[in-house]
Amino acid sequence: MSQKQTLSFQAEVAQLLHLVTHSLYSNKEIFLRELISNASDACDKLRFEALNNTGLYEDAPNLEVRISFDKDAKTLTIADNGIGLSQQEAIDNLGTIAKSGTREFMNRLSGDQKADAQLIGQFGVGFYSGFIVADKITVESRRAGLPPEEGVLWVSTGAGDFEVESIARPARGTSVTLHLREDASDYLSTWKLKSIVGKYSDHISLPILMQKEEWKEGEEASGGPAGATTGGSMVVTDEWETVNQASALWTRPRKDITAEQYQEFYKQISHDHEAPLAWAHNRVEGSTEYIQLLYIPSHAPFDLFNRDKVAGVKLYVKRVFIMDEAESLLPAYLRFVKGVIDSSDLPLNVSRELLQESRDVKAIREGSTKRVLGMLEEMAKAEKQDGASEEDKSKYAKFYAEFGAVLKEGLGEDFTNRDRLASLLRFASTSSDTTSVSLADYKARMKEGQEAIYYITADTLAAAKNSPQLEVFRKKGIEVLLMTDRVDEWALNYLNEFDGTPLQSVAKGAVDLGKLQDEAEKKAAEEAAEAFKPVLDRLKEALKDKAQDVRITTRLVDSPACLVVSDQGMSMQLARMLKQAGQKAPEVKPVLEVNPEHALVKKLEGSDRFDDLAHILFDQALLAEGGLPEDPAAYVRRVNSLLA
Repeated sequence: MSQKQTLSFQAEVAQLLHLVTHSLYSNKEIFLRELISNASDACDKLRFEALNNTGLYEDAPNLEVRISFDKDAKTLTIADNGIGLSQQEAIDNLGTIAKSGTREFMNRLSGDQKADAQLIGQFGVGFYSGFIVADKITVESRRAGLPPEEGVLWVSTGAGDFEVESIARPARGTSVTLHLREDASDYLSTWKLKSIVGKYSDHISLPILMQKEEWKEGEEASGGPAGATTGGSMVVTDEWETVNQASALWTRPRKDITAEQYQEFYKQISHDHEAPLAWAHNRVEGSTEYIQLLYIPSHAPFDLFNRDKVAGVKLYVKRVFIMDEAESLLPAYLRFVKGVIDSSDLPLNVSRELLQESRDVKAIREGSTKRVLGMLEEMAKAEKQDGASEEDKSKYAKFYAEFGAVLKEGLGEDFTNRDRLASLLRFASTSSDTTSVSLADYKARMKEGQEAIYYITADTLAAAKNSPQLEVFRKKGIEVLLMTDRVDEWALNYLNEFDGTPLQSVAKGAVDLGKLQDEAEKKAAEEAAEAFKPVLDRLKEALKDKAQDVRITTRLVDSPACLVVSDQGMSMQLARMLKQAGQKAPEVKPVLEVNPEHALVKKLEGSDRFDDLAHILFDQALLAEGGLPEDPAAYVRRVNSLLA
């Protein structure tokens, strides 16, 4: 036996426990769901490890979770015969947040109980929710395969430290005993506990057992008539009964599952406290057979754009849990989807490497991708559907606000479904500040003679709306899509047209409005270019280190100049983004387009400060485009000199 050790909690855990003990969860009974979920996971892990080592089952092959209580001691125990913990695992897993990003976790705690409760679930630290109702937690455990004398006892009052020591424990698995607070005594009730299990954990595929209760008549009353008793009470017996359905929810017929059960199952597998926006439950038969139960969450996790994070659905094979986050079953741009896929065809010993090479996995991936896109299309259709409820009409807007940017990644990753994805995209535009305009909406509003879908990319909506490149479009009443997600620049490289109509950036190439520009305008532009040629030549010389070319433009109305790039060139915004991300980007030399009707441009002719004005013109166009002058101090000196 080792001596008792007293160890300190990781700083983040100490903060977390303080938060929990001050009623972080507005719904206290959730602690039982979290602990049952952990027990179920431990049994799943044993089942998986035992695929290669059946000896881990020892003499107890039937996996189960048991809930018991002691009214006199005021304790509640959740026990499982799953994989269990070694002493070091108890220290590591119960003394730290066993997941990367702990600093990010604590930074995101806001004091808002609802939002912070969701974070706890996302970080997989539901064990600590036991301190909502307990002022002390005792954990006894032994890892499967270790000898009985290598059990471990872990004890904490939820303050700054915990105690751990070796104990003899014949049974593998874990028992978590909560020493309940005075205000939590209502959890010492069979009826109360059964109702919570039925509400939150009925779908757990393992049996959840509780001791039966039976009515016991009271003793015969002294001094009363013969046979009279003092009443009776419910007494806990030694007989155990299963209090959940103990069958995997996804294996049941859809008609037998309520919406509430689907939602509770989602909350259990996702550690999310909000109901999902939508779900799809299907049994797929054919050359590849599998069951899919897929959910669209209602909000994005904090690490949605961390491409290194493994994400995916749970994989089962013939009801046997294989792995969490099987990323091969859905493309990366659908990494927000939660759920379960249960295959009838994959081998039980399948690995992540084998998943990437399997034909069956490819079929599952394609089928599941189509199912998710189908769910999104149904939500999008409801936006404009007569008779749809206000809740259904708002669902797609909610989804897109959370996940629209990541959905766009699919344009470059999923050629097969590119058209379906394009129809699901939504943008703000010069006609709508809200991100609600689809490409189909835009096409339906195109002016007669308009031959392209026009768009502009920028860092912010304000920068896009106020870009000088929109001036001629605004003057002629031509709608332009405003794209402000960081992924837009990259994604639009893979979407050249929609439903036969090309997409055209207003910041690339010479503006060509085709039939929307009358002959008189074209002729006036040509004449202005000819008359202004000497000035253009001097500008090209003055700006030869900064600009690829200088030319007259018809796209400007109120501004003196703007910057554009060639049709096939990398945009200046994308080049800036790559540099900010520490990646190599080619040096982009833009084209300076000037408005010959603007007073500042006219002032160039005959000016003895021509070079200074030329550089100011260029740098101001760069600022308007969202960039910064190469030499800000020189820009300020030139402006100050003119002002003086």
